[in-house]
Amino acid sequence: MSFLKGIEGDYIETKNDNLIFDVKGLLHPKDRKICFLRFYPTSQGDRVRNGKYYKKIYDLKQRYQFLKDNFPKYLFYSKELDLELQGVRIEDIKKIYTPRENLKRLKQNTQLSNLEKYSKDLCELFTSEGNILEDSVGITGSSMVGLATSNSDIDLIIYGTEISLSFQEKLERIFQTSKICRKYNSEEYKSHYKWRAGGSNVSYEEFIKSESRKLHQGKFLGTDFFIRYIQSPKAWIGGFDDYQFKNYGRILLKSEITDATNSIFTPCSYKINALKILDRSQIIGNMNFNKITEINSFRGRFCEQAIKGEKVLVEGKLERVSYKDKEIYFRILLGAEVQDKMIILNH
Repeated sequence: MSFLKGIEGDYIETKNDNLIFDVKGLLHPKDRKICFLRFYPTSQGDRVRNGKYYKKIYDLKQRYQFLKDNFPKYLFYSKELDLELQGVRIEDIKKIYTPRENLKRLKQNTQLSNLEKYSKDLCELFTSEGNILEDSVGITGSSMVGLATSNSDIDLIIYGTEISLSFQEKLERIFQTSKICRKYNSEEYKSHYKWRAGGSNVSYEEFIKSESRKLHQGKFLGTDFFIRYIQSPKAWIGGFDDYQFKNYGRILLKSEITDATNSIFTPCSYKINALKILDRSQIIGNMNFNKITEINSFRGRFCEQAIKGEKVLVEGKLERVSYKDKEIYFRILLGAEVQDKMIILNH
């Protein structure tokens, strides 16, 4: 299956500044790639690559501030998304790193770090036990650009809609039968809670309802791994310029999940039936309640968050979505705001 370069899971290195960005999403403007700063060279860095020291920026707000202070050329306002974004123009791209090419490189290299070997071995386990083709899986993350540390995770990408859905069904059996690949234990979930839900007013009991049944994450030979699923290109409807998103503020909503098929993918989406707006104080302008039909997120933490038939409490950014100048629906976007949440309700 053919995929364009410069999509979710790929990394970009810039020509003159040697900055490294991770690409977000599948649809991009014609003149640049939407991507977010990940590593930058500095003598104070704790990672070494080709003789240069690099530092990783974790916090999204810090990434924006760093670029504003040092490289404002990589910031731009998108009228389509009604948002300031980070991105690299096509002419400023030195190289695009892709997960599938990275896996091929590891297979041809006999001298691998522990993380690289574990990553390759996990891919081989999944291709054999999960019955997926070798060119449908790849390895992304810091190891792809030679900037991993001893604490780095295994980050995998699986490509293709049907392949991903089929493999997801096999993961439960792999967890049950494998001696080296498992789900998290209770102590590890508690650790995850601190950095995934900290400050969001989500209780541990609420957090664990969703987290304990997620299959896209776990431990392989003692190392954390995460899987991102990418839909087939035929599922990417239209182009970047065909969509217009308008910010309508924030919303707190009770809703029912009517379809969670695409909840495993990045970006993930849930079809919903809006039941009741619980807080409309931050909504900007007039909107049709009945047209709130979807929850979306580019954040992996919201994948597999709920299943069909469940009622959820969701808080996030409310957006009006237009396609080719025709209003289709309103969506709730779950992003990097600490308050963004989707909680399963008991009733």
